[in-house]
Amino acid sequence: MDEQRGPGGPPGWWCPGRPLRHGPPGGIRRAHEDDGASGAHGAAAADGGENRRPRWPWRSTVLLTVFVLVGSGFAEHAQEGERVALDPLGRVLLFLAGAVLLWRRRHPVPVVFGTVAAVLLYAGAGYPYGPVFLTVAVACFSAIVSGHRHAAWAAMGTFWAGHVLIAHVLYGWLPPSGDRAPSWNQEIVIATWVVALAAVSELVRTRREQWARERAERARAARRRADEERLRIARELHDVLAHSISVINVQAGVGLALLDSDPEQARSALTTIKAKSKEALGEVRQVLDTLRAPGAAPRAPAPGLDRLPELVEQAASAGLTVTVEGEPPHLPPGADLAAFRIVQEALTNVVRHSGSREARVRIERGGGRLRLRVDDDGPATGADAGGSGNGLAGMRERAAALDGTIEAGPRPDGGFRVLAVLPIEAEEDR
Repeated sequence: MDEQRGPGGPPGWWCPGRPLRHGPPGGIRRAHEDDGASGAHGAAAADGGENRRPRWPWRSTVLLTVFVLVGSGFAEHAQEGERVALDPLGRVLLFLAGAVLLWRRRHPVPVVFGTVAAVLLYAGAGYPYGPVFLTVAVACFSAIVSGHRHAAWAAMGTFWAGHVLIAHVLYGWLPPSGDRAPSWNQEIVIATWVVALAAVSELVRTRREQWARERAERARAARRRADEERLRIARELHDVLAHSISVINVQAGVGLALLDSDPEQARSALTTIKAKSKEALGEVRQVLDTLRAPGAAPRAPAPGLDRLPELVEQAASAGLTVTVEGEPPHLPPGADLAAFRIVQEALTNVVRHSGSREARVRIERGGGRLRLRVDDDGPATGADAGGSGNGLAGMRERAAALDGTIEAGPRPDGGFRVLAVLPIEAEEDR
């Protein structure tokens, strides 16, 4: 396919008298690299969900067309008297075979068959063999890499069959006069190179699809991590602000009610509001610091069940008496934070939604699990507490992140219960 043919000799890229070179033309490597860059660009566009059309390969097409025209001129001198000299028709066919490659990324199937037709016309007219066969290699490579495998194989089969027809059947009626059929051994070599080109193209296509899948999977994983981090920060902000603002709301109501009758009690309520707002600002600032510097070590330790007495004191300042049963165990940081936030949110809900001014927190540990139970005697106030309605959802998300469960609902004897079960042994083993 890629060779020139002298009188009585097989087709070849060599000059008459030179041995056959068993290797692919060096120009194919540049074309492959150019097509590889195009495929990577196309995969990236598909991975990003964009519908941009492929860019025009102007540079590689111009270089290859010039190489084909100039190289064929040298081949004409080397094969003078053996092949038909290049005339305007021959140069037009050379130009068309190279220039049509400009559309190889947008319309690979018409390009590969158009290139095959142009090169077969060129060979059938008896013009010198030379680098024009590179255009077929590049077109077939582009068609296979872009996914049009069957069309590329059909084009290569058509090209090889056409070459055999011209070289072994029609050579007596085609120029140049006195030409003879080449050896069939050379046709086997040509067929081998055709199969090798197809195999390399298939390998590049497979690798490119694999890289595209890996890029898409990395993008999906990055989006999942971003979503998980966004939910985590939303839960933290909700838990911090909901509890603090609930206490502030209660104390503000107390301060307003006692402002005239009991100024000292109103002053105490305002002091509590100031302290609680300062604490809330500090915790919000800590959450926001993790956004500004992802992966940086926190400036303050994350809260855990060791701060349960402080939580009880804050609830008391909001008018809620909390009784704690059981000792807070030593937990891994993740489970400790989740347990604290669940108890905090449960007590916040009692303050905001329950008419009871008493709550009970029971802590049990056994069988590799931590059980947290928060009860109040109700009844529900039914008043709009101004919450977002995401408290229970946030608790369930925290428990689910640790493969735990949350049960929340009215008790048979009245009141409301929140029961959290968190596995902890697996985390401690890690």
